[in-house]
Amino acid sequence: MAIQAQEIEDLIRASFPLAKITITDLAGDGNHYAAEVIDESFRGKNRVQQQRAVYAALKGKMDGANGQLHALALTTKAPE
Repeated sequence: MAIQAQEIEDLIRASFPLAKITITDLAGDGNHYAAEVIDESFRGKNRVQQQRAVYAALKGKMDGANGQLHALALTTKAPE
């Protein structure tokens, strides 16, 4: 079952309510997305810490072969 871009944004927004979030469906299939998340809470954290926080917000949607989201190209950063 494919996941919708809005559901991805909603999951991320629940953990990062003030973030600037951009979700792009890369293949048009509902399985391969790119996400850019810009949030002040990332300031002072390295990229791995930032991305782990976003993956945690997805609440298991990417877990294993049965996950709804199969690929997510993730860009995270603090605002400039």
